[in-house]
Amino acid sequence: MYIRVSERVQKALDEGRGVIALESTIISHGMPYPRNVETALNVEKIIRDMGCEAATIGIIDGVGVIGMSEEEIEEFGKRKGILKVSRRDLPVVMANKLWGATTVATTMILAHMAGIKLFVTGGIGGVHKGATKTFDISADLEELANTDVTVICAGAKAILDLGLTLEYLETKGVPVLGYQTKELPAFYTRRSGFAVDYELKDAKEAAMIIKTKKEMGLKGGILITNPIPEEYSLDEKEMNEAIAKALEEAEKDGIKGKDVTPYLLAKVKDLTGGDSLESNIELVYNNARVGALIANELTKL
Repeated sequence: MYIRVSERVQKALDEGRGVIALESTIISHGMPYPRNVETALNVEKIIRDMGCEAATIGIIDGVGVIGMSEEEIEEFGKRKGILKVSRRDLPVVMANKLWGATTVATTMILAHMAGIKLFVTGGIGGVHKGATKTFDISADLEELANTDVTVICAGAKAILDLGLTLEYLETKGVPVLGYQTKELPAFYTRRSGFAVDYELKDAKEAAMIIKTKKEMGLKGGILITNPIPEEYSLDEKEMNEAIAKALEEAEKDGIKGKDVTPYLLAKVKDLTGGDSLESNIELVYNNARVGALIANELTKL
């Protein structure tokens, strides 16, 4: 009643093939049209070319669609007024039969309802800078603590307080693993100065850890952080300056709550002359490749 799984996604699940969830906030709130639609479809193609099935998730007329069609993705890219939906918003949006774009948290919830265990995204939300005063902490972290979905990303978004985000995840018992890296990637850059909990040597090791956690009955997700490819990594100093400027403007403009992240990402894009958008796209493609490698290893276990 509350979700509709597309035929191709259900077929892949029934056949035991790898299925990877994808969010829709990146389409409706993360990138301008038509790059958003182009990127979403390219991510799906990368996943399918590697033998898995892609399931882009969004809410249409109050129903969580698991595996949106090309036409539905196109509509998400163009349509104005689509709500950004986190856990707290789900019952309201579904009861009122509205359109909603799924964040990391809601993508995890709906993927789990459909039996999908892997989710690829750009970066997760986390503890915002200044959260010791504002208590601005993304619901993504709480979802990782409770929902059994593995998230493959390029780390937490660089606009966040990465140190406090790691502390929060540690408290919640969420393993933070680095894919062939000992250091937490910082979204647009490969380095953050913070260590991950464990380094993964390859996709097979990642699959074994996911399987072991499930068999042990440990609730909650796993965070696999995958650095942006070197050639698309932005200059760390330039990024930090752009983020600091964007944060300053957000405070001046009185931006709060769920409007903060899209506001900051748009500001950073402008301040970097569009370079951050290109990096964002490439890191999502890279995460899709790693996600598919892990999905294929999981099907062998």
